[in-house]
Amino acid sequence: MAKALCHFDFLVIHVILLLLISFKALGGPPDKSGSALFIFGDSTVDTGNNNYIITIDENRANRKPYGQNGFREPTGRFSDGRVIVDFIAEYSNLPLIPPFLQPSAKYVKGVNFASGGAGVLSSTNKGLAIDLETQLKHFEEVRVSLTRKLGAAEAKQLISEAVYFISIGSNDYLGGYLGNPKMQELHDPKHYVGMVIGNYTKAIQELFAKGARRFGFLSLCPLGCLPALRAVNPKANKGGCFEEASALALAHNSALNAALASLEHQLRGFKYCNPDFYNWLHDRISNPYKYGFADGLNACCGTGPYRGVYSCGGTEKVKDYQLCESSDLHVWWDSFHATERIHEQIAKAIWNGTNWPYNLEDLFLNREKSLVEIAYDPEYTEYITNLAN
Repeated sequence: MAKALCHFDFLVIHVILLLLISFKALGGPPDKSGSALFIFGDSTVDTGNNNYIITIDENRANRKPYGQNGFREPTGRFSDGRVIVDFIAEYSNLPLIPPFLQPSAKYVKGVNFASGGAGVLSSTNKGLAIDLETQLKHFEEVRVSLTRKLGAAEAKQLISEAVYFISIGSNDYLGGYLGNPKMQELHDPKHYVGMVIGNYTKAIQELFAKGARRFGFLSLCPLGCLPALRAVNPKANKGGCFEEASALALAHNSALNAALASLEHQLRGFKYCNPDFYNWLHDRISNPYKYGFADGLNACCGTGPYRGVYSCGGTEKVKDYQLCESSDLHVWWDSFHATERIHEQIAKAIWNGTNWPYNLEDLFLNREKSLVEIAYDPEYTEYITNLAN
């Protein structure tokens, strides 16, 4: 009988907590949209900042055929057309978010600080890209500007209701570690990943301290399956990926997941979306026909094996390049970057997909977790179990 009563108490507690949560949701403010979008990262989300800095050809996308789909001229996007943040802006009823360095850029709807070649670590591509630490300094300039223009109260509200999208890390492992023998001498892979994630976490905490609350992240893809990495892989004739690079990406993603879960507990009001981009993209690379593609191995634009030589549009090092007939049929646009179709598909997936803890639409509309999600949250289940015991 005592045991039965214990289980009855467990059910009562479970129902009461869900009802309290539902009342809170029903009594909350109505859904709204129009939150600003602030973007930090590397070439995956750069929309033209590198057009305005001194750097190498490989860190710029301001030449044809970049941007051939949807834009009259190359814009600085490392794609045949739009990139993920352009679609996110569209879905959230925002205009295209301008690069920070674009003259006369307006900030009230958000701004893009990303830079092709940038890393979490300041030592990555030093002097050739705008690293994450510098991007945060640029954000502070924007915050001060908004405060001056809108007043302290309105600027604070804009910053707290905005969504902060971050996509960075690949360059730290490709050029910063695998392409840097000295760094490999100084740090084993585990320690190096720890350095990257440590700096990444500090950047998130700094944004939170300045008022940011809602974050979207794009974790790393299977780096070893990039056409550029296949081209230097000894097993390339079998279509194999460069596993050492992919292992670093997996280690990074795992460490980032742990860091974000920890921050969620430490920082009150911290909400985030962090989809499993690695496996999402790996499936499309391995099974392109399943998703409407014809080629998951070769880049559309480039030279050499897998068109993995980074020469799209011609560079100082390699002037000539080949271009496929239809970029829409390719997963990869150039040696390192995905096509517009991939950007659109992942944007849709993380906008209203079943990502945990939130999807991007949840963040823009400031929704709480649904009752079903809460009930099946392992941490919630553990909490209820502890109460019952």
